[in-house]
Amino acid sequence: MLNALLKFGTPNAKLKKMSKGMGLKLITFTLPAGHTCPGASDCLSTSDRITGKVKDGKQTQFRCFMATAEARSPSLRKLVWHNLELLQDALSYSDGHERAADLICQSLPEKFDIMRVHVGGDYFSRNYFLAWCMVAERNPDKVFYSYTKSLAIVAGIPKPDNLVLTASRGGKHDDLIDLHGWKEALVVYSEQEAIDKGLEIDHDDTHA
Repeated sequence: MLNALLKFGTPNAKLKKMSKGMGLKLITFTLPAGHTCPGASDCLSTSDRITGKVKDGKQTQFRCFMATAEARSPSLRKLVWHNLELLQDALSYSDGHERAADLICQSLPEKFDIMRVHVGGDYFSRNYFLAWCMVAERNPDKVFYSYTKSLAIVAGIPKPDNLVLTASRGGKHDDLIDLHGWKEALVVYSEQEAIDKGLEIDHDDTHA
């Protein structure tokens, strides 16, 4: 895939409404759900690259919505695997995090204000996370944000302020959330459960 670039997406209706209300342009980036989520547990699901068939993990309590979306859409599966293969190729070199950062920066759309990094997928390696840290540093006028369960990977790595992480509870390393005092998100099954737990409901990523 010589000179191939990564592909980015547009937000869903809720995110689009939120960004429009803020007067900002939001774009998204995504990878294969589950296949790139080393810290996932409660939501671990994968969609077969060819058939789209969904497979849940041994500890899965609720199916990842992006795995379901990939199952329904061959074009989405093609997009997410395209992105992953390009990144894996860049990361295979000794200076992989720099090459991956270069690839991401070269692929960025010209006009955007905010990017949700990983509608599906997660930070699957230390070097991959370092690449996004470099991207944020090179684009200080942009905001990049993620929900992540890759807590063992991102812990201890300094990141720029414009790369905003929200720890997603329900993974393999939830103990690190309390240890580091990270901002967190938790899946609930009803508004009443959120009330009982004293949680605010985030309908459109405003909290993130």
